Amino acid sequence: MEKQNSKYRWVVFVSVLLTYLLMASQRTAPGLITDQLMRDFNITATTIGLITGVQFFVYTSLQIPMGILADRFGPNFFLIFGALLTGVGTIFYSIGTHEFVLFLSRILTGIGDATIWVNMMLILAGWFHKKEFVRLVGFAGMTGSLGFLLATVPFSAWILLLGWRGAFLSLGLLVCACGLLLYIVLIKNAKPYSEKQLLVAAENAQREKTGAIVKRIFSTRQAWALFLCHFGVVGGYVGFISSWAVPYGIDLYGMTRSEASQLIMVGLVGAIIGAPLMSWIASLFDTIKRPYIVVQVAVLMSWFAFLLFQGQPTIFWVIVLFFMIGYGYGASALTFAAVRRSFPLEESGIVSGFANTGGFLSAVLLPIMLGAILDNVQRASGNLQYAYYYGFIVPVVFSVIGLIGVLLFKEVRHTA
Repeated sequence: MEKQNSKYRWVVFVSVLLTYLLMASQRTAPGLITDQLMRDFNITATTIGLITGVQFFVYTSLQIPMGILADRFGPNFFLIFGALLTGVGTIFYSIGTHEFVLFLSRILTGIGDATIWVNMMLILAGWFHKKEFVRLVGFAGMTGSLGFLLATVPFSAWILLLGWRGAFLSLGLLVCACGLLLYIVLIKNAKPYSEKQLLVAAENAQREKTGAIVKRIFSTRQAWALFLCHFGVVGGYVGFISSWAVPYGIDLYGMTRSEASQLIMVGLVGAIIGAPLMSWIASLFDTIKRPYIVVQVAVLMSWFAFLLFQGQPTIFWVIVLFFMIGYGYGASALTFAAVRRSFPLEESGIVSGFANTGGFLSAVLLPIMLGAILDNVQRASGNLQYAYYYGFIVPVVFSVIGLIGVLLFKEVRHTA
């Protein structure tokens, strides 16, 4: 318990969240240069969708294995390794001269990114008391949104200054430096008993065979409900802004890249507000399901509004809709609050990984599906507005799935 009262825990907190901030920015930063990549590498929108989607595919496929490994061996090594691998992948992205290199770099980045959330949760749970941890989860979710915010106007300006290759190279080096910082903070300078306590907890969590735990979770309605909840609110937002949000502003509204980035910032502001505010509301009224239903309905109606406006709302409504969609993404932190209430602590890593898989599975599917629709409809009609109109059907369907998930979720009011 001594480490949970030490000032050093705040060094851990700042170091881990700084790393998360930079790593999260790499989920969406490539979306700033989608049109440049298409010109420089002479590739189609479908190829861009595949390059973007592979990162989220790798991230998604590793969530459950990462939860198992983190529970068994402890989170420190995997978080450090993930930061270094993300940095290396970003550096490769900056020096690539062929689309294959871009594809490979996003695979490396996806593997590194897959380490961050589950391991960060376990590290913070080990260093902070339960009451502190509940509050800090909201800050952690907000940090991810700040990472997306970093990948808008600030990184767009950095691209204008250094060029896209120089900007991504410098960011890759900075993420590698964070990996070294984590080694110093979490291993070299950490209290010796910290890791021992973590390993003891991991051993206790392995009393039941891992295969039995996974099988039980996969057959649990509650776990699947949380999977679908996360699927509905995360993928539409993350998948869209990581690939097509900036081109959407440029193509349909004649914006510059910087102006389109500012438009997307509205959604990020919504996400930053949504994470702590909805967690506070859920805590205040001692209910997760009711506020989460409101969130899912709001996200569904926001995406559906793009269809009502034939794919091109006025700028005012674009601002309103992106704010609401971003707010819904921030509120997806409720998924992990529900995990803590619904499952024993020793299973929370695996269940969190399973729920997170749902969110980023949709982030894998959306860029690929939307890119294919844009290519086919534009080729057939020659009209970009029609192409985006039909493309918006994808996040509408995803949002319906999310609403089904939250309706299936069974409220559990007691805390573990």
